[in-house]
Formats: sequence, C-alpha cells, structure tokens
Amino acid sequence: MEIQIEALRQIPAFRDIRVYRPGYAIEYDFFDPTQLYHSLESKIIAGLFFAGQVNGTTGYEEAAGQGTIAGINAALLAGSVDCGSAAVYETERGGYHPFILHRDEAYIGVLIDDLVTKGVDEPYRMFTSRAEYRILLRQDDADSRLTEKAYQLGIAKRDRYDWWLEKKQHIEEIEDFCHNFAIKPKLINSALEALGTTPLQFGCKLAELVSRPQLNLQNLAEIIPQLKEVLERPANRKEEIAEAAEIRMKYQGYIERERIVAEKMHRLENIRIRGHFDYASLQGLSTECRQKLMKIQPETLAQASRIPGVSPSDINVLLVLMGR
Repeated sequence: MEIQIEALRQIPAFRDIRVYRPGYAIEYDFFDPTQLYHSLESKIIAGLFFAGQVNGTTGYEEAAGQGTIAGINAALLAGSVDCGSAAVYETERGGYHPFILHRDEAYIGVLIDDLVTKGVDEPYRMFTSRAEYRILLRQDDADSRLTEKAYQLGIAKRDRYDWWLEKKQHIEEIEDFCHNFAIKPKLINSALEALGTTPLQFGCKLAELVSRPQLNLQNLAEIIPQLKEVLERPANRKEEIAEAAEIRMKYQGYIERERIVAEKMHRLENIRIRGHFDYASLQGLSTECRQKLMKIQPETLAQASRIPGVSPSDINVLLVLMGR
C-alpha cells in the first residue's frame, strides 16, 4: 500500500492525497493450452482436464463452455462410454471416444480449437470475428446443431429432444410448401407492388419471393391463404418456427456455400497425422513450420493448417507424404 501511495504522490495534484482503500490487480497463472487435446485433456497427464482461466481465457461464457466440454469428456473417460458418431479421434488408450465440437458446429468449438492450435499470448476472449463459419453458427439454429448431440450424451432430457424433433418437422413442412407452391403473376402482382417490391413477369415458387428483403412469411401469409394455414399448424411457438424456416430460405445460398467450405475442411479433419511424422527430419517443410508442428503435435491435417506459421505449401507437402 505504501508504494501505491508514494507513486500517486508523484503526481502534483495528488501530493497531499489520502488513500482509504488500496487498489489491487488480479493476476493468474495459466498452462499452455497447446498441451491439451481438443477434449481439454492434458497430453502430458492422462485423465487430467483443464477448463477456464487456467487455459489462458477470460470471461464467464468462455469458462462455462470449456467446463461443459471438459466435464463431458471427463465423464466419458471415467465411464468408458462410447459416444458413437461424436467421436473425432481416439486416444492411445483404446476405447475412449472424446466428444469434440468442430468449428462449424459451435463457438465452443472455435474457442477450444484456437486455444489448442494457436495457444495464447494474452487473455483470450471469444469474439464472433474469430469464427470463419458465422452463417452456420447462428443464434436461431443452435438447437438444430446441438440438441441431438446433447440428447445422445444424456445431458438433454427426452422432452426437450421431442420438442426439437417436432420443431424440425414443422420447419421442413414450411420449407417444402414454399419450395413447391407455384405463384402466378396475375394473382399476386398487385399485392407485391403494395408491399414495395417488383412485380413478377413470370411465375415462380413461393420460396423465391420469401428471399426478397421486402417480404416475409407473415406478410405473404396475408396474401396467400394456403401459406397461412401451414404457418398455423404448429401447436406451440408458431413465430419461432416460422422465423427459423424464413431464415433458412432467405439465406439458403450463403448457408449452402459455407457448408461446402466446412465439408472440405472436414475431409482434412479425417486425416490424422499425430505420430506419423518426425517433423525435424522433413526438410520439405519451412523451419517455422517444423518448429510449430513439433511443439503443438496437431491431431489432424486440418488442425495443422490452422497453426500460424504453417503455410498451404507445407500442408501440401504433408498430403504428399501421407499419400506415400
């Protein structure tokens, strides 16, 4: 406290200052997260999981997200539970299939992949700008991405899973109706002009109209009785279901484009490289690449491609060597 007071008194306006309560700073140590698997299990000490600030992150959401994944995997390891399709890789201790979320499945997946692949130079916060698949990681489709996984793991109850199946069915019914219902210009052009959008020259499917910025399912339902009937079918959460279907139709092209990119990356995720190479002896790789690969020991080729300092040409070298 005395040092703080003396420092403050060096400022002329504070030369006679009286301090009633000393200031403080929070400091904490952290372990290098590149020493972790994507399950948040230590590569050095089997069965030891890390989550939260100890991994170099700051923020409650970041800690909670890591704690969820670490807790799930600790339980899977302790019970030797096989979570089937959720398996991404198998550790050296056979029979344990960790639960991993990919970068296109959840922001938790982006957070953990950044930590494990890139490490941290300063406290890490999860910003949406860090995710390359932001169109796929929308707030409105979190249930479609994660509910089934949660149910398979036993952390979502049957009633929640049943609600998602019901919601999914209604969303698909609305989409199918819009993609198949034909619109004729003479029956709708006057209404389109009244809503401030260009009239049709030729007939089209209803889904094409939904994609227009001036139109939505609600104002179209006032014009098309058949659509209104479809929107009224759900017994619960009608607005939520209609919104989900509308978003999927309005942004269908962008969603499909991003999904194609994500699937290409998934193919690299399926190519395991950990333990296959002596990186120090691979002269075809850049020096920085060899050093980073030796330090991090990535599980897959996709993870290696996201390490700063590993170039596309380095990945091509590894692909060629894997082919041999």
